[in-house]
Amino acid sequence: MTSSSTPSPEVTATGVPRPGGAGLLAGRPVSRVGYGAMQLERLHGDRDTAIAVLRRAVELGVDHIDTAHFYGAGLVNGLIREAIRPEDGVLVVSKVGATPDSSGGRLPLRLAQRPEELRASVEDNLIGLGIDHLPVVNLRRADTGPGLRAEGDQVVDIDDQLAVMTSMRDEGKIGAIGLSSVTLDRLRHALPAGIVCVQNAYSLVSRADEDLLTLCVAEGIAWVPYFPLGGTFPGIPKVTEEPAVHTAAQALDSTPSQIGLAWLLHHAPNTLLIPGTADAGHLEANVALGAITFDDATLAALDAVPSRSADLPIG
Repeated sequence: MTSSSTPSPEVTATGVPRPGGAGLLAGRPVSRVGYGAMQLERLHGDRDTAIAVLRRAVELGVDHIDTAHFYGAGLVNGLIREAIRPEDGVLVVSKVGATPDSSGGRLPLRLAQRPEELRASVEDNLIGLGIDHLPVVNLRRADTGPGLRAEGDQVVDIDDQLAVMTSMRDEGKIGAIGLSSVTLDRLRHALPAGIVCVQNAYSLVSRADEDLLTLCVAEGIAWVPYFPLGGTFPGIPKVTEEPAVHTAAQALDSTPSQIGLAWLLHHAPNTLLIPGTADAGHLEANVALGAITFDDATLAALDAVPSRSADLPIG
């Protein structure tokens, strides 16, 4: 799904200026505002609309899409396979470490951390996307952040996981390795494996991973925060409820969500955003945030918003 030509730092393969400017992912220029495909699950009964959202993302300059086989039990990967063309030059990033769960629990997925499960998940992603090589695959751990915690045989040493990931990289099934829901110590331990991105829960109001972000900046590792506006689970603060965010939104004729996401781009140069939506209008608003700039006073006011822990186990 990626073109063979080298992408330009200024524009995408389709000639569109990059929203948010250019960032680097696995050594390749990508637009700093990408797209998280998980919410396309909501359009399971409206395939045409889902494909139209993906096509619109490409038209707007998005060339970095985040997905997983466990999004809609393969539904989302199938939509990407149908919508995205090689000439679009889109870098599709997937993840492993979980699998769909239809048992009726609190979450629609369960952990799948064992090495053989990681390999099976890569194969599922390849089949679902209709490709023979995944440019980047994130290993979803369960070390930190809101979400599932590993128990029993799902407590797997990261070295065993990295061994199978590097084997699949050597085989050509994957191009590069990322980590998700990982601690600072485990990222340090994993650096020799060649980590290209980290996905952790992080937002203006939940900045417990600042030291981890600092390490990513120093190592040239892309920082791709999930839950970038907080909220999502009960007890997790919401960026859009902060007075400083509302003040900035009013002054800049923007929405609080746009301000919260734009702050992430301004906070660290290696940040890549993957806001998700199933609505074309919302998608356009997400892409537009890449053009938001802050004066020193506004940025200082946002930086002063207190950080609260989002480390609340669920499930």
